[in-house]
Amino acid sequence: MQHAPHILVVDDEPSQREVMAYNLEAEGYRVTRASDGEDALTVVSEDAPDVIVLDWMMPHLSGIEVCRRLKLKSQTRAIPVIMLSARSEEIDRVRGLETGADDYVVKPYSVAEFIARVRAQLRRVRPSTVGQVLAYDDIELNSETHLVTRSGKGIKLGPTEFRLLATLIEKPGRVWSRDMLLDRVWGRDVYVDTRTVDVHVGRLRKALTRTGGADPVRTVRGAGYALG
Repeated sequence: MQHAPHILVVDDEPSQREVMAYNLEAEGYRVTRASDGEDALTVVSEDAPDVIVLDWMMPHLSGIEVCRRLKLKSQTRAIPVIMLSARSEEIDRVRGLETGADDYVVKPYSVAEFIARVRAQLRRVRPSTVGQVLAYDDIELNSETHLVTRSGKGIKLGPTEFRLLATLIEKPGRVWSRDMLLDRVWGRDVYVDTRTVDVHVGRLRKALTRTGGADPVRTVRGAGYALG
């Protein structure tokens, strides 16, 4: 399996927070909890999540203000924000979306709807975690069956090489630093040397070029690796 998607849940009500976290963890996601806006901004700066679920009404720093700050910074602008609110009026929904929220869910909501909204945002930012077939040039990766082909020929990859390719193929052209790849492919809790990344990239290159074709993995000096 690829490293589990990371969801940040921000709500000042402990019971609400725990219900959301419980349901997301049941789906296999890694969940971080924050009890207020300041806490949420700290978490994002230390351990950037893939999706943020943010309650509108919170003391001190409201969800709207947190969302506004995140969307102003280039480092956090692309993280999808799902705003939760008991306010169902259209004007509130519009205000939430205008602040930069990517989705707006009115309380009370069903668990199934909530999970579907999170999954929809993940599909945008991490397509390989939601069972899609991803392609780059003549390379295809099926994240559900774990099959990889190049020009129609099957390619045997170890689990780490598969996760590496899944990460690179999600955003062709994007340069991933060794630290980013360590975080995404190996996970934060595992101690692995950055040189290990180079070893596995070497194995991935060998596997992808075994049946012919140019090496699609580009080394960006001083920065990391990119696909294409």
